[in-house]
Amino acid sequence: MTAARVLVTGAGGFVGRAIVARLAYTTEVVAASRRMIQGSPAARQYPIADLDGTTDWTRSLSGCGAVIHLAARVHVMKETAQDPRAAFMRTNADGTRRLAQQAAQAGVRRFLLVSTIGACGAQSVRGSPIGPDTPVAPHDPYTESKVAAEQALRAACAGSGMEWTIVRPPMVYGPGAPGNFEAMIRVLARRIPLPLGTIDNRRSLIAIDNLVDLIATAISHPSASGRILTVSDGEDLSTPALLERTARAMGLPGARLFPFPPSVLKTALQVLGRGRTAARLLGNLEVDSSATQAALGWHPCIGVDEALRRAVS
Repeated sequence: MTAARVLVTGAGGFVGRAIVARLAYTTEVVAASRRMIQGSPAARQYPIADLDGTTDWTRSLSGCGAVIHLAARVHVMKETAQDPRAAFMRTNADGTRRLAQQAAQAGVRRFLLVSTIGACGAQSVRGSPIGPDTPVAPHDPYTESKVAAEQALRAACAGSGMEWTIVRPPMVYGPGAPGNFEAMIRVLARRIPLPLGTIDNRRSLIAIDNLVDLIATAISHPSASGRILTVSDGEDLSTPALLERTARAMGLPGARLFPFPPSVLKTALQVLGRGRTAARLLGNLEVDSSATQAALGWHPCIGVDEALRRAVS
């Protein structure tokens, strides 16, 4: 299956910009985002004011054979919504349902939704990575809304002739990555000592180059139809290893880590209301991408050290 025209939602975001840049070489891309994107290689751009159950996608879907749906309400650092859960559901679940229904009516052949590995829980058991058959276990309003979005997509596709593909990535990193990765680089650059030297966990990540390559493959691969794709770089890192290798990529002699009891650190972070931070720093979140690789014949295009070098350069 090939798509002569692809609609990319969330085209102005970190992943969206990379997807548009990759696909524009071979495909006519329609970019939908909250604002116009300066210098975008997309053939057309459509500003989308709000993503919810009333959004009209008719013009942007015209002539499209595929949709890559990235637009979403993600974790909000300074929440202002009176009902955060309702806000997440309105944007992520209702918005996806509306887009999927209109896409099916417009004759779109493949709808790829970028979800999150968090749909299956905040952590995994060491040595038991999360795969495509792992039961969903949403743990906050954001992941609840993404699971609801997945369900809405599958319901919209049922009996319509439109195929669905769901991608569940872990944390995505790369040049200009926002959030936790950006914060980590700032801390390393300031040479701040960190009490993380004795943490022995395993976490999966995915470089932006690898995620974009996977999406570009999955949007037209026949074996991606009706499949949940779990994906990672293929090398799981402990928190100290990630910090050390990122520091070296930055040209530093290493991260400034010192030993500290993980149990005490976990308790301290929880008391300070930083339970999520404790889970990310101390817990395991391993992802099994073997089924994805076998089904699509896909493998990560770059390794972790090269991806880190690109991310900090």
